[in-house]
Amino acid sequence: MFAISLGDEAELRPLEPWQAEEFVAHMDRARDLVDRHIMLARAAADLASARALLTSYAEKQAADSGRLYGIRLGSTLVGGVLFRVFDAKAGNCEVGCWLEPAATGRGLVTRAARVLIDWAVEKRGIHRVEWQVSTANEPSIKVARRLGMTREGVLRENYLFDGVRRDTEVWSVLAPEWREQKAADAV
Repeated sequence: MFAISLGDEAELRPLEPWQAEEFVAHMDRARDLVDRHIMLARAAADLASARALLTSYAEKQAADSGRLYGIRLGSTLVGGVLFRVFDAKAGNCEVGCWLEPAATGRGLVTRAARVLIDWAVEKRGIHRVEWQVSTANEPSIKVARRLGMTREGVLRENYLFDGVRRDTEVWSVLAPEWREQKAADAV
């Protein structure tokens, strides 16, 4: 299995079905924070559902339609990033993230998302990378800004979450913008 250093003793690694027990333990630590904005922790409520979620992403990876990676601090799984949607033929993908409380404020999601976006743009020829986020999720909105994404608008009351209609902000970065930003950062 590969690992990509994110600095500060953090690594990015694939998450696979055989890691379901570790994943559900991580989700138990992350549940209160993650469940405020997305249903990922609910989708991994126990060992069987965690294995099913990880298996669904293994199948997405095999079909080249999504991928799931864990963020580790030392040997501990503390969060992750994913291609929720990946369509190489159309040149579009959507990146998402989550993190448990003990790992917040370190820039881990931003660094991990940069790895995914760079791979998508430079290795797979993705033209448009999207970031969809609840309007109430300020930390995730800040990540989109740090990634140099452009806020395109708000999908008003587009999803039902805990019985309440919620808004979603749509952010994106296009391949030429990503490359321009990388070049400017290298100077």
